[in-house]
Amino acid sequence: MSNATRQFTEKRLVIASHNPGKVREIGELLSPWQIEAVSASELNLPEPEETGDSFVANAKLKADAAALGANLPALADDSGLAVDALDGAPGIYSARWGGEAKDFDAAMARVNTEIGDNPDRRARFVCALALTWPDGHSEVFEGDVRGALVWPPRGAKGFGYDPMFLADGDTGTYGEIDPAQKHENSHRAVAFRALIDACFPPVS
Repeated sequence: MSNATRQFTEKRLVIASHNPGKVREIGELLSPWQIEAVSASELNLPEPEETGDSFVANAKLKADAAALGANLPALADDSGLAVDALDGAPGIYSARWGGEAKDFDAAMARVNTEIGDNPDRRARFVCALALTWPDGHSEVFEGDVRGALVWPPRGAKGFGYDPMFLADGDTGTYGEIDPAQKHENSHRAVAFRALIDACFPPVS
């Protein structure tokens, strides 16, 4: 990656995800720039196998595959829950803890079971964003938010592990608070602000 970040000037962008919640959230974050966001599933792009050993590696892998497959710039997110008491697990395997069906009710239950009686409920949500152009150039950004895990899960407004994550300073889990509030302070929002500051023009 060069020292100078590349500016995004196109009007169409592939969101390299088949997760409708994630696609919706990223689309909402992009709305001020009037960019047409199209998901990988809408373009029938296959989901590449996530073989990277970090959130950054997996985000770049997905963005690279979508940009090449669609011949359009592509934005990919790789994010997950890192639990202190579980030495950072499930981490990059967060979605896989839900099994083939990506059942996050089951994944949350597994996290809670594995923590067991450990009083340390601290955790963080981590997000890596990769923006790749069809010529292979990429820009990558990271963000994270600290918090604690609650049980049982609360709220139905979020997705994934949101209902069991209570961010520091919030009064409700990511499943309970208004999506606009989540967009202000989530791990994805932190990474997204870094991306916007580096690659997108100010919105007038």
